[in-house]
Formats: sequence, structure tokens, C-alpha cells
Amino acid sequence: MSSQSFRSGETPQARTESILVLADGRTFRGRGFGAARKVIGEVVFNTAITGYQEILTDPSYCGQLVCMTQPHIGVYGVNDEDVESRDGRIWASGLIVRELSEIHSNRRARMSLSEYLETQGACGITGLDTRALTRHIRDQGAMVGAIAPFGVKIDNVLEEIRGWGSMEGKSLVAAVSCDTPYRVAAIGAEKFRVAAYDFGAKQNIFREMAKCGITVEVYPDHTSAKTLEATNPDGYFLSNGPGDPAACGEAVANVRALLGSKPMMGICLGHQLMGLAAGATTFKLPFGHHGANHPVKDTTTDRIEITSQNHGFAVDERSLIDAGADITHINLNDGSVEGFELTGKRAFCVQYHPEAAPGPHDAAYLFDRFVKMLERG
Repeated sequence: MSSQSFRSGETPQARTESILVLADGRTFRGRGFGAARKVIGEVVFNTAITGYQEILTDPSYCGQLVCMTQPHIGVYGVNDEDVESRDGRIWASGLIVRELSEIHSNRRARMSLSEYLETQGACGITGLDTRALTRHIRDQGAMVGAIAPFGVKIDNVLEEIRGWGSMEGKSLVAAVSCDTPYRVAAIGAEKFRVAAYDFGAKQNIFREMAKCGITVEVYPDHTSAKTLEATNPDGYFLSNGPGDPAACGEAVANVRALLGSKPMMGICLGHQLMGLAAGATTFKLPFGHHGANHPVKDTTTDRIEITSQNHGFAVDERSLIDAGADITHINLNDGSVEGFELTGKRAFCVQYHPEAAPGPHDAAYLFDRFVKMLERG
């Protein structure tokens, strides 16, 4: 594959034509930006209006081609602050936008979105009908696709797509987890010390915990439960991450071993793994929840929250109830479980992202809830 790149100073007409090929054979023509190469992944749509840099660097998007429903993307460029991966890496397999801004203007901007993808060898496509693509995914379900230079043989690309497989059964946690433990110090006086599993953690989670006086000691996904227990923390945390939770057998076993010993909180994949550890089951959603405007009801208060979400799997409600869990949050769009509590085990979790980035801050109170649980011990 050619190593040429699409420069931000080029006009849209000067860019090389590209094509998006879906697993069902539907194609969308557009223009490439970023690095010129072929990429394959599950195609999902995200309804956030802003936050493309946080989305690109969220390890939970590993293995996915993200279509932004907001039509005009890139107007504020990228900066050094809005990065969710620890090493600044772009984890999304590719970016799909209706109209890529040729200029950017923001006091924090360091480069254009196109340059950002180019520097990391990441691939994007612009100039296609993202509304039609979103409707197709919504109607047919999330499916694997490929961004490739225009002119490739579609049959060959479809064969590669079939070879990629499905997100179901795919374990991606090991690819995104940290290699060695690291520490995020509390801001101000340290109140508590928490041991966290990194299944693909967004860094804003740890920033929010640090603001609450929590020092977070972060461990790779394969770390044994005994190793975490030996550090004698005040509690445990299960992070977000990509892939199928049912494919994370080792992580489920470790969570099961820790449940009930000390307070525990989980977010996103951590929510799903806690459910599996408690004896529940998970399933693949038709097209997932990806965006910053998803309404969730807290069943304990009847309060409605607008939330940031990014997940393609969910925990089955009936199996949770059978496992003795109390459902605490539900999605008002499709009724799926968004949170539950294992009261006797001092553990709770949510499917969505209370740390947002991007998104609203309606659910930030959940970190305070964790602090209160840690106070009770």
C-alpha cells in the first residue's frame, strides 16, 4: 500500500478517491484523508456533536470505523489536552465524516484533524452520505466494513471483511491494556487508594477519581486477583474497554474472585464483566449506543440523565435479576440495562460514561457514590 498522505492544505478535489465497503455489499464513495491505506473494522455511528478527538483516542473504539452523524467535523482541530488514551494513540480503526473542515480555528489547536490522523497513520473518509450510512446501520445493524482506495476489487475487499469476522467473540482487551502498572495520584490529600483493572481505560475516569481524593493504581488486564488483593487497596475499579465481554474469561474470573471483598465500581465493559462475574449473561445490541445524548433513568431516584455512551453489548436484565442484582439505571431509548448494584457485595456499575469526555456531566455524582461506599468500607 502506498505511504502517501492527504495534506490538510489540499482541496477536497485534490484528495484521492476512497470507498467504504460494507459486509452486505453496499458501498459509499468519498475522498480519503489522513494516511492512505486500507482499514477494516466494525462500522458504528456516533451521535455526539463534538468530541471527535476524545472518540478517536478512546481505547473502547479499537476495531471500529466510527461514522460521525454531525455533518461538519474538524472545525476546532486537535489539541494536547483532549486525549483519552494514555499514550495519545488513536485507537479507532477509521473515521467517517460527511464534510471534513479544510480550516480549523481554536486557541488550543495544535494541528488539523487530517494532519492528526496522518501523523499516526490513521485513516479517514469524507464526502459521503453519512445520513444514508447511519440509517442503513440503524436498519440492518452494525456490520464490518472497510475503507479503501477507490478502484479496488470489491469482491477482494469483501473476502477480507469476511476474514475479519465479527465483533462477537472477539477479545480486544489485551491489545489496549497497559503493559505495566502505573499510578494516578489523588489531587490534594489522598483519601483512598483504589486498584483498577485497565481493560482499555479512558484517562478522564482516573482524572475524575483523582479530583475526589482517590489515588488510582492501574494494573494490566491479565493481573491476577491475588496480586491486586496483596496491595490491600480500599476498593477496586473495573474500566471500560473494547470487544465482546463474553470473550474475556480470565477477567471475569478475576472479578468474581474480588467481588464482595471490598467496594467495587465498574464502567462500560467493567459493568458487563461485573454482570458476567455475578452470573448474568450479555448479548450484542443491534447497532450499539455511541454518542453523548442518550437518556437514562435512575430507578432509585426517578431522575433522568443525559449520558455519554460507547458500547455494542449489554447485560441481559432477566439474568441479572436471577443473579440477585438490583437494576438501578435503564436506557430510555430501548429499555436496556444501564446500571445495577450487588448490594450484599458492595459493588455497583453503570454501562455509560459518568466521566463523559465528550458529553454531559449529569452522571458525575456516581464518583461521589463510590467515595461514600469507600468511606463505609
